[in-house]
Amino acid sequence: MRKVLFLFLFIISVTPAWADNIRLTAEGPDVVVKGQQFQIAYTVNSQKVKEFRAPEFNGFEELYGPSRSTSMNMSSINGKMTTTHTITWTYMLQATKEGTFTIPAATVKADDEMYSSNTLTIKVLPPDQNSQSQSGSQGGKQGASRASTGGKITDSDLFMNVTASKTTLFEQEALLLTYKVYTLVNLVALDNPMPDFQGFHSQEVDLPQRKSFSMEHYKGRNYNTLTWRQYVLFPQKSGELEIPSMSFDSTIEQMVENQNSFDDPFGLDAFFNGSRTVQVKKTLVTPAMKIHVKELPAGKPTSFSGAVGDFSISSSISTQQLKANEALTVKLVISGVGNIKLVNAPEIHFPADFDAYDPKTDNQMQLTNAGQSGNKTVEYLAIPRHPGDFTIPGVEFTYFDVKTSQYKTLTTESYDIHVEKGEGSGNADAAIANFTNKEDLKLLGSDIRYIKVGEVDLSPKGDCFFGTLTYWLWYVIPLVLLVVVLTYYRKQALENANVTRVKTKKANKVATKRMKNAEKLMHSGDNAAFYDEVLKALWGYMGDKLSIPVSQLSKDNIEEKLAARNVGDVLIREFIDTLNECEFARYAPGSQSEAMDKVYTSAVDVIGNLENSIKR
Repeated sequence: MRKVLFLFLFIISVTPAWADNIRLTAEGPDVVVKGQQFQIAYTVNSQKVKEFRAPEFNGFEELYGPSRSTSMNMSSINGKMTTTHTITWTYMLQATKEGTFTIPAATVKADDEMYSSNTLTIKVLPPDQNSQSQSGSQGGKQGASRASTGGKITDSDLFMNVTASKTTLFEQEALLLTYKVYTLVNLVALDNPMPDFQGFHSQEVDLPQRKSFSMEHYKGRNYNTLTWRQYVLFPQKSGELEIPSMSFDSTIEQMVENQNSFDDPFGLDAFFNGSRTVQVKKTLVTPAMKIHVKELPAGKPTSFSGAVGDFSISSSISTQQLKANEALTVKLVISGVGNIKLVNAPEIHFPADFDAYDPKTDNQMQLTNAGQSGNKTVEYLAIPRHPGDFTIPGVEFTYFDVKTSQYKTLTTESYDIHVEKGEGSGNADAAIANFTNKEDLKLLGSDIRYIKVGEVDLSPKGDCFFGTLTYWLWYVIPLVLLVVVLTYYRKQALENANVTRVKTKKANKVATKRMKNAEKLMHSGDNAAFYDEVLKALWGYMGDKLSIPVSQLSKDNIEEKLAARNVGDVLIREFIDTLNECEFARYAPGSQSEAMDKVYTSAVDVIGNLENSIKR
């Protein structure tokens, strides 16, 4: 009965994994070379399928397929068992012509419903020009094979290229600078030098930390390429600016043949010890690049603050009806693409009766090929001090449109404000807490603001601190303290100079520290280390206390020295017995736990009794 119930529960928990979320996915390479053979695989996560239909492989020759295979995967997550069955149809294709081709979706029928796969886009590159009689799939690898087996790595096998999205532009117009590496060898490391873009404001584009190569046809050869670094640059002046040359140190792995390998007609020597892997260093140098920067046209409007790109502006106000001494905020939002982060905040001309504060700015943007894209939000806080009707004028914002090469001026709406008579500061204090750098104080109406009031302490004329008793004590007290400190440290130095006396004073402290370590070893069950530590504590204590090197200590001279210091015979015998007991218990059979506990207690007691007896 239990087996039947378990099987029923298992089927219930597993069955939904078969039926839910049926997906048909297509997988294939993004880039291939003309003449290269490759695989396209279609996978469905269900076994209840029929009527699989593959698409037309236009631009490719179908060499083999479909090859059908099945698999099953079982997993348990948080106690829930799931089973996944998959069916895969695999086709072997060959690229027959160059270009970019889209393979349509395949279809499959499962549970009386039709499911479609994703489409695939494959770019077919021409073969290497130097591949000669080899096929396209081999032509792209010929140079790599030669360079990776000990051949000289030339500048055409591995190099770094730098490109700019534009070489002629206006001041503050964005350009994208890209450093890309091209390789036919096994590149394993590449450093990151810091460029110095003089005359530019630069920002580095965040690229994925986990980089992967892709194939690209460049100057008649197929390379593995990788975008290494990208920067968005904003020229800060007109004229001819230079992107400096940069050097990148790279590391390549190569297979080289051992010099002592012998000729072997069967290739066994080459298989076992005929080659090895070495690392080769190579410096990649990018050429300098000239950028022609045009000056912005004359006739700049007064509201132009350096914005270059394509922008829009909007405004809003927190309230248009409030009481005197209450706060209001005006928000401007500048959106668009360009040098938005470098744009100065526009100025709002509040009425003279308003206290205005420095604006708060919030930038939310990301880097794009055309510059910075996003929003710059500017909040202005102001507080009306008297009742009345006021107008906050609109703001003019001018930017240079790179598409039309003209200045464009945008204007926000104005706001009519009605201020009633207020009582106190209202919510002004809470609003001011978020703003800083208040403007200079102003004379408003007939009132003088911000005068400090309260009682003031006055001193009689001629009553001064100089020459008083307190004045002289400020000199005498530090001098006395200095003499006391010097005397104390001199006494300590003389005591520390007597090494024997110092060791005698610290004997008990050192022994106590060792016994604490022995206690830890006892609890961990390390009996050999425990007995060693107890013996070190006992012998070391006697050596320090009696000023005798440990190497010269013996039970006889310990009895003699302790008797000379008027230590009782009973206590001396107790110390010797403790030594004997520790040495005996180390190798004695039986319960080591009880033996270690007895030895530890005896050692602690005898050291404490000896310390008290010797002090007397």
